[in-house]
Amino acid sequence: MRNIFITLSISLLLIGCGSINQANDIASKSPIATEVDLTKITDDKVPVVINPGRFVQDTVKYYLPKVVQGTYAVSDFGKFVDDFRALDYNGVELITEKVDTNTWLITNAKQLDKIVYQVNDTYDIENTNVETPFSPSGTNIETDNFVLNLHGFIGYFDVLKNNQYALEVKAPTDMQRTSALQNVGSEKNEDGTITTDKYFAARYFDITDNPMMYGKLDVEEFEVGGIKIVLSVYSPNKVYTAAGIKETVFKMMKAQKAYLGDIDSTPRYDIYLYLAPQSQTAPTGFGALEHHTSTVVVLPEAIPEDALTSAMIDVVSHEFFHIVTPLSVHSEDVHYFDYNDPTFSKHLWMYEGVTEYFASVFQINQDLVEEAEFYTKMMGKIESANRYDDSMSFTVMSENILNEPYAKNYANVYEKGALIGMCIDILIRKESDGNRGILSLMKELSLKYGKNKPFEDDKIIEEITAMTYPSIGEFLKTHVIGTTPINYNEFFEKVGLSIGAKDIKTDYVRNGSEIIVGGDQDKGTIFFTELVAENSFWADNGVKAYDVIKELNGTKLTLINANSVLQGTLQWKEGDDVEVKLDRGGEEVVIKTKLTKSFTKGIVLSDIETPSKDQLALRKAWLKG
Repeated sequence: MRNIFITLSISLLLIGCGSINQANDIASKSPIATEVDLTKITDDKVPVVINPGRFVQDTVKYYLPKVVQGTYAVSDFGKFVDDFRALDYNGVELITEKVDTNTWLITNAKQLDKIVYQVNDTYDIENTNVETPFSPSGTNIETDNFVLNLHGFIGYFDVLKNNQYALEVKAPTDMQRTSALQNVGSEKNEDGTITTDKYFAARYFDITDNPMMYGKLDVEEFEVGGIKIVLSVYSPNKVYTAAGIKETVFKMMKAQKAYLGDIDSTPRYDIYLYLAPQSQTAPTGFGALEHHTSTVVVLPEAIPEDALTSAMIDVVSHEFFHIVTPLSVHSEDVHYFDYNDPTFSKHLWMYEGVTEYFASVFQINQDLVEEAEFYTKMMGKIESANRYDDSMSFTVMSENILNEPYAKNYANVYEKGALIGMCIDILIRKESDGNRGILSLMKELSLKYGKNKPFEDDKIIEEITAMTYPSIGEFLKTHVIGTTPINYNEFFEKVGLSIGAKDIKTDYVRNGSEIIVGGDQDKGTIFFTELVAENSFWADNGVKAYDVIKELNGTKLTLINANSVLQGTLQWKEGDDVEVKLDRGGEEVVIKTKLTKSFTKGIVLSDIETPSKDQLALRKAWLKG
């Protein structure tokens, strides 16, 4: 999972479910018949029908997921279910008990024919007081768009989690639809206006692992290195098209395939891009959620084109690299995931950190960016990581990620986690005279384990040490299991680089990677933080901390439109006219000026004074090997 704001710079794959309970010999052999009807929306809710076949026990439990793998947060999809009813074979309602937010107990289960309920979507209530799932894992129900993360619509029975599912989705025939779930046919009604699409899922995991999108979509299909890529774009105001985004995705995924080499991938990969309009009911959790062979991406429709390009490269490449870990390399906690009582692996540094590192280093490896840009990204991660608890054990944090104080440090898996991957990469390169790196380590682990064989959580570091060098084991024990902060200069020195301070160019909403504006939820306003004093453009024009931004170039700024309006500042150019209205303690302050470049104090990565031949050779192996 990747969650992004302004920088737009996200997510484990769903690997599997627990072992099957054989208590129900009859129902366990028949597919669970499931119907989702997009033609009968009432009060913004979709009707769902679940027919499990006959049960042989008196009581069963039906669940919607509490936690979706890859989000590391409680989603509670059960709270979006209304009018839950269990019906017998005569259509008479059976007694049910809602045990908790996500669990229904059905008595007289031997008489159960089917359950029916209504599902409300999550997108249009994100800006209310109701806690909702991260947008890319959520659901959308509109007349022209349906984001069908199926874990939000379809649940599982306690004794039938590994049953097959026969899913029917009914929708208007003129709707575009895309899904990587196996389609086994379709049929139209008498007048041809409604089509029922029929899908097959081998088990509940496949239901959760294959999102769908229906509606007024723009779809492009193309091939990259033997992989069929299906890009589905929903842009409500038609700001962007799939054809316009296709070249970015093609170039990126071609480079990823070249970087990965012989690592096994997938014959098809779906990218679902939802571009959120400027609306009170639009989603605001920008980022992505990964699945085995697809990713759901949510970004603002008002995002500038170059920012969209950057976001797609950073976010989608991260998600695609999950085919390495945890798809091919993962623990038992991931493989036997329990959606309602999950345990978590200790190794988010690998699943998210190494994946995020791959998403950065492949760009320099495949000449998509220059060295300076890659260095800037790594320094940005060091700055961001410093805002979290640097002495927190990463393994302890990972294992307890739903609980505080660990939950509030989760985002550090994309910062320090990536830096852990970088340090391991440099160490392996150093120990192997440049012949091996962290990618080769992950390939070796993939061969040893693979998608169907999990590793033991408590033994993997010992195994990695045996497969590499004692220095790798020492690093992991000290800086990943242990609580000692990493001295990054020690690793950069090995490749002839060092960290130094200087003025760096920045934009008008950030100092480097630090955002200089904040929001007041109670007042609905956006203001400059104390960091504005370190942004040369605003400081030179007299802006002070806690000045409320009322207008930017004639556009009133609110919490609702802040993301899109502030994104627009990234397109400002030197010499442009700028007019800003501020509220300073009740007094209006107006700034009218010409735009100039802005600078801030920052740390940069650059050559040491006289790098040696060995240091330069190791750097080349690190970046280009």
